[in-house]
Amino acid sequence: MTVEVGKEVKDFTLPNQAGENISLSDYRGKYVVLYFYPKDMTPGCTTQACDFRDQHEKFGELDAVILGVSPDPVERHQKFIDKHELPFELLADEDHKVAEDFGVWKLKKNFGKEYYGIERSTFIIDKEGKLLKEYRKVRVKGHVEEALEYLRDEVK
Repeated sequence: MTVEVGKEVKDFTLPNQAGENISLSDYRGKYVVLYFYPKDMTPGCTTQACDFRDQHEKFGELDAVILGVSPDPVERHQKFIDKHELPFELLADEDHKVAEDFGVWKLKKNFGKEYYGIERSTFIIDKEGKLLKEYRKVRVKGHVEEALEYLRDEVK
């Protein structure tokens, strides 16, 4: 079961950086910018997280929350947040179940090695829990601005 634009996103619950369980349904009534990324502390993921951090206020003005998801454990998420002063929740999907539900847990190739991991992707979910927009195989540069622009147009 993967998600589909225009359809309701199945609720899920994952621990955040403090080990508290966070559910998608906790954010009903707000837009949710749910982004999946491969790994804390890596260059591309750090750039992306800092881009979301730098635009966090603008997303907030549009009544949107940002949630980052990776297979990293909660402790590593907390270090990532502390190091880069991230003002949003990072969720630990250690068994990659949610990533699989969103169709972003993929076989990847890097330097001739094959392994499974997160395909960088962002999903924008409306206030009723329906999927508005999906960005798959995201390139970090300019992506956060693109998502913000989409949401601005949507909110008008």
